[in-house]
Amino acid sequence: QVTLVESGGGLVQSGGSLRLSCAASGISFSIYAMGWYRQTPGNQRELVASITNDGREVYVDSVKGRFTISKDNAKNMVYLQMNSLKPEDTAVYYCKSVTTGNWGQGTQVTVSS
Repeated sequence: QVTLVESGGGLVQSGGSLRLSCAASGISFSIYAMGWYRQTPGNQRELVASITNDGREVYVDSVKGRFTISKDNAKNMVYLQMNSLKPEDTAVYYCKSVTTGNWGQGTQVTVSS
């Protein structure tokens, strides 16, 4: 059984930073691709960043240079370091096992102006 649990969300002022964490069980990080997605009310969930099993990273244009995705295969953890946050980054952020299609429960990120 695959379980993904996000943490690290919260309220931060514009320009601030947050680090999201996703703890995974039931999958092997070393061979799976992982991703971070976000969703705002009334909108579809969108990909923010993904990382392949061999460490290749992909980012949506709006977060390039500000967000960094990383993973620790030994700990089965994936992270999203978010710097220079903007009010438009406010959303519920979800961790996803891209390879298996499993989702976490989400963590709220709110950026105040």
